[in-house]
Amino acid sequence: MSRKKLLITNFILFALLFILISINKDYLRPQFSHQLYGMIITGCLPNFIAAFIISLMMLNALMIKLAKFQHQLLYLIPVLIFAILTFEEFVPLWGASSHFDIYDIIASGIGAILSLLTYKLTHKS
Repeated sequence: MSRKKLLITNFILFALLFILISINKDYLRPQFSHQLYGMIITGCLPNFIAAFIISLMMLNALMIKLAKFQHQLLYLIPVLIFAILTFEEFVPLWGASSHFDIYDIIASGIGAILSLLTYKLTHKS
């Protein structure tokens, strides 16, 4: 992947991150706030989206630059993103949420795993 293609791809992923989180905040949460499962899903959706998209962005960027360490980084990056998002659940860093939620941790884990699977499926070596 060329540098230009990498920048465009990561820009699109970054924009998608904010668009999806905004749609969730402005439309989905108000629409489903009266349903138990709707509240749970829309409450943890930002964590899933963040883990999935940020992991993909990092994988795209680092796997090209550091091909020598490709195998180790392939698994390390999603684990690090998951760890940061899990830590943020216990010690809020960005002010997005001020209380602990196990569903957010589960969503972050699923997002990180799916980012790894997506990367592997789209970048077969």
